[in-house]
Amino acid sequence: MKNFRLLGYLFALSLFIYSCDSSRDERPLGEYEKGLLIINEGNFSSRDGDISHYNFNTGDVQQSIFEKVNNRPFAGLVQDVVEFEDYYYLVSNTGKVEIVNKNTFQSLGSVGGNTVDDNDPELNIPRSAIVADNKIYIADWGPYDATFANPKSYVAIVNNLSGGDVFKKSRTSSRPENFHKINNDLLIVCSAARKIDVMRIGIDTVNRSIDVEGTPVRFIEHDNKLLLFSRSSSGIFFHEINKTDYSITNSTEINISNTTSKLTLGENGEAYIITSTGWPDYNDAVSKISITSGQVLDASFYEGNGFYGIGFDNFDKNIYLSENNGFQGSGTSIVINQSGAEVKTIPTGVGPSGFIFRR
Repeated sequence: MKNFRLLGYLFALSLFIYSCDSSRDERPLGEYEKGLLIINEGNFSSRDGDISHYNFNTGDVQQSIFEKVNNRPFAGLVQDVVEFEDYYYLVSNTGKVEIVNKNTFQSLGSVGGNTVDDNDPELNIPRSAIVADNKIYIADWGPYDATFANPKSYVAIVNNLSGGDVFKKSRTSSRPENFHKINNDLLIVCSAARKIDVMRIGIDTVNRSIDVEGTPVRFIEHDNKLLLFSRSSSGIFFHEINKTDYSITNSTEINISNTTSKLTLGENGEAYIITSTGWPDYNDAVSKISITSGQVLDASFYEGNGFYGIGFDNFDKNIYLSENNGFQGSGTSIVINQSGAEVKTIPTGVGPSGFIFRR
Protein backbone atom coordinates (compact mmCIF):
# COMPACT_ATOMS: atom_id res chain seq x y z
CA MET A 1 0.00 0.00 0.00
CA LYS A 2 2.83 2.37 0.83
CA ASN A 3 4.40 1.66 -2.55
CA PHE A 4 1.13 2.48 -4.30
CA ARG A 5 0.85 5.75 -2.39
CA LEU A 6 4.47 6.59 -3.25
CA LEU A 7 3.88 5.87 -6.94
CA GLY A 8 0.76 8.02 -6.88
CA TYR A 9 2.70 10.87 -5.26
CA LEU A 10 5.51 10.65 -7.82
CA PHE A 11 2.99 10.59 -10.69
CA ALA A 12 1.21 13.67 -9.36
CA LEU A 13 4.56 15.44 -8.87
CA SER A 14 5.59 14.66 -12.45
CA LEU A 15 2.31 16.09 -13.77
CA PHE A 16 2.84 19.25 -11.72
CA ILE A 17 6.38 19.71 -13.04
CA TYR A 18 5.24 19.08 -16.62
CA SER A 19 2.40 21.57 -16.32
CA CYS A 20 4.80 24.19 -14.97
CA ASP A 21 7.27 23.57 -17.78
CA SER A 22 4.47 23.66 -20.36
CA SER A 23 3.13 26.96 -19.10
CA ARG A 24 6.62 28.37 -19.18
CA ASP A 25 7.04 27.27 -22.83
CA GLU A 26 3.75 28.92 -23.78
CA ARG A 27 4.59 32.22 -22.15
CA PRO A 28 4.82 34.99 -24.80
CA LEU A 29 8.34 36.02 -25.69
CA GLY A 30 7.26 39.62 -26.16
CA GLU A 31 4.43 41.89 -27.19
CA TYR A 32 5.36 41.62 -30.88
CA GLU A 33 6.02 37.88 -31.03
CA LYS A 34 2.82 37.42 -33.07
CA GLY A 35 1.01 39.67 -35.50
CA LEU A 36 1.60 41.67 -38.65
CA LEU A 37 4.53 44.07 -38.85
CA ILE A 38 4.10 46.85 -41.40
CA ILE A 39 7.29 48.50 -42.58
CA ASN A 40 6.73 52.25 -42.93
CA GLU A 41 9.52 53.81 -44.97
CA GLY A 42 8.73 57.37 -43.90
CA ASN A 43 8.92 60.74 -45.62
CA PHE A 44 12.36 61.74 -46.94
CA SER A 45 12.20 65.30 -45.61
CA SER A 46 11.08 64.37 -42.10
CA ARG A 47 12.77 60.94 -41.86
CA ASP A 48 9.88 59.54 -39.85
CA GLY A 49 10.08 55.87 -40.76
CA ASP A 50 9.06 53.25 -38.19
CA ILE A 51 7.14 49.97 -37.81
CA SER A 52 3.42 49.39 -37.21
CA HIS A 53 2.03 46.31 -35.44
CA TYR A 54 -1.38 44.77 -36.20
CA ASN A 55 -2.89 42.16 -33.86
CA PHE A 56 -4.64 39.50 -35.97
CA ASN A 57 -6.84 38.42 -33.04
CA THR A 58 -8.06 41.78 -31.73
CA GLY A 59 -7.63 44.05 -34.76
CA ASP A 60 -5.66 46.52 -32.63
CA VAL A 61 -2.99 48.60 -34.38
CA GLN A 62 0.06 50.18 -32.75
CA GLN A 63 1.99 52.78 -34.72
CA SER A 64 5.70 53.62 -34.36
CA ILE A 65 6.54 50.70 -32.10
CA PHE A 66 10.29 51.38 -32.24
CA GLU A 67 9.70 54.85 -30.81
CA LYS A 68 7.16 53.53 -28.30
CA VAL A 69 9.52 50.91 -26.87
CA ASN A 70 12.77 52.89 -26.96
CA ASN A 71 11.44 56.38 -26.09
CA ARG A 72 13.09 57.94 -29.15
CA PRO A 73 12.17 58.22 -32.82
CA PHE A 74 13.71 55.88 -35.33
CA ALA A 75 14.86 59.04 -37.15
CA GLY A 76 15.47 57.53 -40.56
CA LEU A 77 13.93 55.98 -43.67
CA VAL A 78 13.29 52.25 -43.25
CA GLN A 79 14.64 50.56 -46.37
CA ASP A 80 14.56 46.94 -45.20
CA VAL A 81 13.97 44.74 -42.16
CA VAL A 82 16.16 41.62 -41.95
CA GLU A 83 15.56 38.77 -39.52
CA PHE A 84 18.28 36.66 -37.89
CA GLU A 85 17.57 34.45 -34.87
CA ASP A 86 16.21 36.79 -32.15
CA TYR A 87 17.22 39.96 -33.98
CA TYR A 88 15.68 42.34 -36.48
CA TYR A 89 18.06 44.57 -38.42
CA LEU A 90 16.23 47.77 -39.38
CA VAL A 91 18.13 49.16 -42.36
CA SER A 92 17.79 52.90 -42.92
CA ASN A 93 18.94 54.20 -46.30
CA THR A 94 19.72 57.48 -44.54
CA GLY A 95 22.86 56.01 -43.02
CA LYS A 96 22.30 53.55 -40.16
CA VAL A 97 21.16 50.10 -39.11
CA GLU A 98 19.25 49.65 -35.84
CA ILE A 99 19.32 46.23 -34.15
CA VAL A 100 16.33 45.24 -32.00
CA ASN A 101 14.99 42.19 -30.20
CA LYS A 102 12.41 40.90 -32.69
CA ASN A 103 9.83 40.04 -30.00
CA THR A 104 10.05 43.19 -27.87
CA PHE A 105 11.60 45.73 -30.28
CA GLN A 106 13.98 46.78 -27.53
CA SER A 107 17.09 48.36 -29.07
CA LEU A 108 20.23 46.24 -28.73
CA GLY A 109 22.65 48.39 -30.70
CA SER A 110 23.24 50.09 -34.02
CA VAL A 111 25.67 50.63 -36.87
CA GLY A 112 26.29 54.04 -38.40
CA GLY A 113 24.34 57.17 -37.62
CA ASN A 114 27.67 58.92 -37.11
CA THR A 115 27.21 62.68 -37.16
CA VAL A 116 30.73 63.53 -36.01
CA ASP A 117 32.15 63.62 -39.53
CA ASP A 118 29.56 64.08 -42.28
CA ASN A 119 32.31 63.85 -44.92
CA ASP A 120 33.26 60.30 -43.86
CA PRO A 121 30.23 58.51 -42.37
CA GLU A 122 30.40 54.85 -41.43
CA LEU A 123 27.43 54.17 -43.72
CA ASN A 124 26.19 56.18 -46.69
CA ILE A 125 23.09 54.66 -48.29
CA PRO A 126 22.56 51.17 -46.83
CA ARG A 127 20.01 49.04 -48.66
CA SER A 128 19.94 45.63 -47.00
CA ALA A 129 21.92 43.34 -44.70
CA ILE A 130 22.66 39.70 -43.95
CA VAL A 131 24.34 37.83 -41.10
CA ALA A 132 27.05 35.26 -41.85
CA ASP A 133 30.12 33.99 -40.01
CA ASN A 134 28.98 35.91 -36.87
CA LYS A 135 29.29 39.19 -38.78
CA ILE A 136 26.85 41.70 -40.21
CA TYR A 137 27.24 42.40 -43.92
CA ILE A 138 25.53 45.64 -45.05
CA ALA A 139 24.96 46.46 -48.73
CA ASP A 140 25.63 50.17 -49.26
CA TRP A 141 25.41 52.23 -52.43
CA GLY A 142 28.21 54.48 -51.24
CA PRO A 143 28.34 58.23 -51.91
CA TYR A 144 26.93 59.91 -55.00
CA ASP A 145 29.38 61.48 -57.43
CA ALA A 146 28.77 64.67 -59.46
CA THR A 147 26.52 62.78 -61.90
CA PHE A 148 24.51 61.08 -59.10
CA ALA A 149 26.08 57.73 -59.89
CA ASN A 150 27.58 55.45 -57.22
CA PRO A 151 30.99 54.25 -58.43
CA LYS A 152 32.23 53.62 -54.86
CA SER A 153 29.60 51.14 -53.68
CA TYR A 154 30.61 48.66 -50.98
CA VAL A 155 29.63 46.07 -48.42
CA ALA A 156 30.24 47.25 -44.86
CA ILE A 157 31.29 44.49 -42.44
CA VAL A 158 30.69 44.60 -38.67
CA ASN A 159 32.19 41.99 -36.33
CA ASN A 160 29.47 42.22 -33.66
CA LEU A 161 25.91 41.00 -34.25
CA SER A 162 24.65 43.72 -31.89
CA GLY A 163 26.27 46.48 -33.93
CA GLY A 164 29.23 48.74 -33.37
CA ASP A 165 31.94 50.06 -35.65
CA VAL A 166 32.38 49.10 -39.28
CA PHE A 167 35.44 46.87 -39.43
CA LYS A 168 35.90 46.83 -43.19
CA LYS A 169 34.40 48.22 -46.40
CA SER A 170 34.70 45.86 -49.35
CA ARG A 171 34.09 47.34 -52.82
CA THR A 172 31.33 45.96 -55.02
CA SER A 173 29.83 46.71 -58.41
CA SER A 174 27.49 49.70 -58.43
CA ARG A 175 24.43 49.81 -56.12
CA PRO A 176 24.29 46.54 -54.15
CA GLU A 177 20.69 45.77 -53.20
CA ASN A 178 20.18 42.25 -51.91
CA PHE A 179 22.08 39.20 -50.58
CA HIS A 180 21.78 35.45 -50.78
CA LYS A 181 24.00 33.11 -48.75
CA ILE A 182 24.91 29.85 -50.47
CA ASN A 183 27.77 27.40 -49.95
CA ASN A 184 30.45 29.63 -48.38
CA ASP A 185 29.63 32.64 -50.55
CA LEU A 186 27.46 35.70 -50.55
CA LEU A 187 25.72 36.50 -53.82
CA ILE A 188 25.09 40.24 -54.12
CA VAL A 189 22.57 41.85 -56.48
CA CYS A 190 24.08 45.03 -57.95
CA SER A 191 21.30 46.90 -59.72
CA ALA A 192 23.09 49.73 -61.53
CA ALA A 193 25.89 47.47 -62.75
CA ARG A 194 23.40 44.73 -63.74
CA LYS A 195 25.57 42.11 -62.15
CA ILE A 196 25.68 39.46 -59.46
CA ASP A 197 28.83 39.88 -57.37
CA VAL A 198 30.28 36.84 -55.58
CA MET A 199 31.96 37.38 -52.20
CA ARG A 200 33.70 34.57 -50.36
CA ILE A 201 32.71 34.63 -46.68
CA GLY A 202 35.77 35.05 -44.46
CA ILE A 203 37.91 36.52 -47.22
CA ASP A 204 35.22 39.18 -47.59
CA THR A 205 36.19 40.48 -51.01
CA VAL A 206 34.36 40.20 -54.34
CA ASN A 207 36.21 37.69 -56.50
CA ARG A 208 34.00 37.69 -59.62
CA SER A 209 30.87 39.15 -61.19
CA ILE A 210 28.17 37.67 -63.41
CA ASP A 211 26.28 39.78 -65.97
CA VAL A 212 22.48 39.53 -65.97
CA GLU A 213 19.78 40.66 -68.37
CA GLY A 214 17.59 43.46 -67.06
CA THR A 215 17.99 45.41 -63.83
CA PRO A 216 18.28 42.85 -61.03
CA VAL A 217 16.12 43.35 -57.93
CA ARG A 218 16.42 40.42 -55.53
CA PHE A 219 16.84 36.68 -55.12
CA ILE A 220 13.82 34.40 -54.72
CA GLU A 221 13.72 30.77 -53.61
CA HIS A 222 10.95 28.87 -55.38
CA ASP A 223 10.31 25.18 -56.02
CA ASN A 224 13.83 24.25 -54.83
CA LYS A 225 15.26 26.72 -57.32
CA LEU A 226 17.24 29.90 -56.76
CA LEU A 227 15.82 32.65 -58.97
CA LEU A 228 16.86 36.22 -59.63
CA PHE A 229 13.98 38.64 -60.20
CA SER A 230 14.99 41.25 -62.78
CA ARG A 231 13.18 44.05 -64.67
CA SER A 232 13.37 45.71 -68.07
CA SER A 233 11.32 48.36 -69.90
CA SER A 234 9.18 45.69 -71.55
CA GLY A 235 8.74 43.15 -68.78
CA ILE A 236 10.35 41.04 -66.07
CA PHE A 237 12.71 38.07 -65.90
CA PHE A 238 13.14 35.18 -63.52
CA HIS A 239 16.70 33.96 -64.01
CA GLU A 240 17.47 30.51 -62.62
CA ILE A 241 20.86 30.44 -60.87
CA ASN A 242 23.07 27.34 -60.84
CA LYS A 243 23.68 26.61 -57.16
CA THR A 244 27.24 25.44 -57.78
CA ASP A 245 28.88 27.90 -60.16
CA TYR A 246 26.16 30.63 -60.01
CA SER A 247 25.75 30.81 -63.77
CA ILE A 248 22.34 31.55 -65.24
CA THR A 249 20.95 28.26 -66.54
CA ASN A 250 17.50 29.37 -67.66
CA SER A 251 15.45 32.54 -67.92
CA THR A 252 11.68 33.02 -67.93
CA GLU A 253 10.56 36.32 -69.45
CA ILE A 254 7.09 37.74 -68.86
CA ASN A 255 5.98 40.61 -71.08
CA ILE A 256 4.18 43.13 -68.89
CA SER A 257 4.46 46.92 -68.94
CA ASN A 258 4.97 49.50 -66.18
CA THR A 259 6.34 47.02 -63.66
CA THR A 260 7.82 48.09 -60.33
CA SER A 261 10.22 46.20 -58.07
CA LYS A 262 7.37 45.32 -55.67
CA LEU A 263 6.59 41.62 -56.02
CA THR A 264 5.42 38.85 -53.69
CA LEU A 265 5.10 35.10 -54.19
CA GLY A 266 1.70 33.45 -53.84
CA GLU A 267 0.90 29.76 -54.20
CA ASN A 268 1.37 27.21 -56.97
CA GLY A 269 4.00 29.20 -58.83
CA GLU A 270 1.93 32.38 -58.89
CA ALA A 271 3.12 35.84 -57.94
CA TYR A 272 1.68 39.34 -57.59
CA ILE A 273 3.48 42.44 -58.86
CA ILE A 274 2.63 46.13 -58.62
CA THR A 275 2.50 48.04 -61.90
CA SER A 276 2.32 51.81 -62.19
CA THR A 277 2.10 54.42 -64.94
CA GLY A 278 4.13 56.75 -62.71
CA TRP A 279 3.98 60.52 -62.58
CA PRO A 280 1.66 62.35 -62.95
CA ASP A 281 -1.34 60.01 -62.93
CA TYR A 282 -0.02 57.02 -60.94
CA ASN A 283 -2.61 54.62 -62.30
CA ASP A 284 -1.56 51.54 -60.38
CA ALA A 285 -2.55 47.89 -60.40
CA VAL A 286 -1.70 44.53 -58.92
CA SER A 287 -1.02 42.03 -61.69
CA LYS A 288 -1.22 38.29 -61.13
CA ILE A 289 1.43 36.28 -62.98
CA SER A 290 2.67 32.71 -63.22
CA ILE A 291 6.38 32.12 -62.74
CA THR A 292 5.87 28.51 -63.80
CA SER A 293 4.25 29.21 -67.19
CA GLY A 294 5.66 32.70 -67.78
CA GLN A 295 2.20 34.14 -68.38
CA VAL A 296 0.20 37.11 -67.17
CA LEU A 297 -2.88 35.62 -65.50
CA ASP A 298 -4.65 38.88 -64.68
CA ALA A 299 -3.09 42.25 -65.51
CA SER A 300 -5.73 44.14 -63.51
CA PHE A 301 -6.24 41.87 -60.51
CA TYR A 302 -6.73 44.98 -58.34
CA GLU A 303 -6.52 48.65 -59.35
CA GLY A 304 -5.99 51.93 -57.53
CA ASN A 305 -3.44 54.66 -56.82
CA GLY A 306 -0.33 55.05 -54.71
CA PHE A 307 0.51 51.35 -54.33
CA TYR A 308 3.87 51.03 -52.59
CA GLY A 309 4.22 47.61 -50.93
CA ILE A 310 2.83 44.10 -51.27
CA GLY A 311 2.91 40.83 -49.34
CA PHE A 312 1.21 37.43 -49.24
CA ASP A 313 0.04 35.77 -46.02
CA ASN A 314 0.44 32.00 -46.32
CA PHE A 315 -1.94 31.55 -43.38
CA ASP A 316 -5.09 33.31 -44.62
CA LYS A 317 -4.04 33.29 -48.32
CA ASN A 318 -4.79 37.01 -48.64
CA ILE A 319 -2.73 39.67 -50.42
CA TYR A 320 -1.69 42.67 -48.35
CA LEU A 321 -1.25 45.87 -50.35
CA SER A 322 -0.18 49.29 -49.11
CA GLU A 323 -1.12 52.79 -50.30
CA ASN A 324 1.35 55.59 -49.55
CA ASN A 325 -1.13 58.52 -49.65
CA GLY A 326 1.49 60.55 -51.51
CA PHE A 327 3.64 60.43 -48.35
CA GLN A 328 1.35 63.13 -46.95
CA GLY A 329 0.64 61.69 -43.53
CA SER A 330 -0.37 58.14 -42.70
CA GLY A 331 -0.97 55.45 -45.31
CA THR A 332 -3.25 52.43 -45.52
CA SER A 333 -2.87 48.68 -45.89
CA ILE A 334 -5.56 46.98 -48.00
CA VAL A 335 -6.27 43.27 -47.52
CA ILE A 336 -7.44 41.52 -50.71
CA ASN A 337 -8.72 37.97 -51.08
CA GLN A 338 -7.98 35.48 -53.86
CA SER A 339 -10.86 36.86 -55.92
CA GLY A 340 -9.42 40.38 -55.89
CA ALA A 341 -12.07 41.69 -53.48
CA GLU A 342 -11.20 44.00 -50.58
CA VAL A 343 -11.53 42.30 -47.19
CA LYS A 344 -10.51 45.11 -44.84
CA THR A 345 -8.13 48.03 -44.41
CA ILE A 346 -5.49 48.66 -41.73
CA PRO A 347 -4.13 52.13 -40.86
CA THR A 348 -0.34 52.42 -41.18
CA GLY A 349 2.43 54.94 -40.69
CA VAL A 350 4.02 57.08 -43.40
CA GLY A 351 4.97 55.37 -46.66
CA PRO A 352 4.06 51.72 -45.93
CA SER A 353 6.34 49.59 -48.08
CA GLY A 354 6.38 45.99 -46.84
CA PHE A 355 4.99 43.34 -44.50
CA ILE A 356 6.28 40.69 -42.09
CA PHE A 357 3.77 38.01 -41.07
CA ARG A 358 4.23 36.41 -37.64
CA ARG A 359 1.55 33.82 -36.99
